[in-house]
Amino acid sequence: MDSQFKVLKKSRELVLRLIDGLTLEQLHVIPTGFKNNIAWNVAHLVVTQQLLHYKLSGLACLVPDELIENYRKGTAPTETFTEEAFEEVKDLLLGLPDTLQEDFEAGIFTEYTTYETSTGFVLDSIETALAFNNLHEGIHLGVIMALRKLV
Repeated sequence: MDSQFKVLKKSRELVLRLIDGLTLEQLHVIPTGFKNNIAWNVAHLVVTQQLLHYKLSGLACLVPDELIENYRKGTAPTETFTEEAFEEVKDLLLGLPDTLQEDFEAGIFTEYTTYETSTGFVLDSIETALAFNNLHEGIHLGVIMALRKLV
C-alpha cells in the first residue's frame, strides 16, 4: 500500500508545481469549452479524497463541510477564493495525504460502504478507494495541465 501513498503525494506535488506562479485571477478563469477552473479542480481533489476515504469509511472528514458542499462531484465554480483561503486549500492538498497514511497505518479504516463511481468502478474497501482516488487525481492533474495552457 505504500506505493499508493507515494503516488498520491507525488501527484499533489505535481499539481502544486503546475499552479505555482499563477495569479488568483488565472486560477479562476474558466476557458471556453470547460465547466470549471484550476482553483475548483484543486479544491475538488481535496474534497473527493476525503469523501472516498473517510466518509465512505464512516469517519468524519478532515475538511470543512462548506468546502465539501462547494467542491464535491456535480458542483461547479460559484465563488472566488481569497489568497488566504486558497493557501489553506493548498495546505490541505499537500498535508492530508500524510494524515491519510498515518490513519491507514493506525488501522482506523475498519468499515467501508460500497460505492459505484460515475466511471463504473465499484469501491468496496479502503484499498480500492486508495487506488481509484489516484486514478481520479491523475484525471484532474491532466485537466489542470490543459487549463494552465489556456489561462
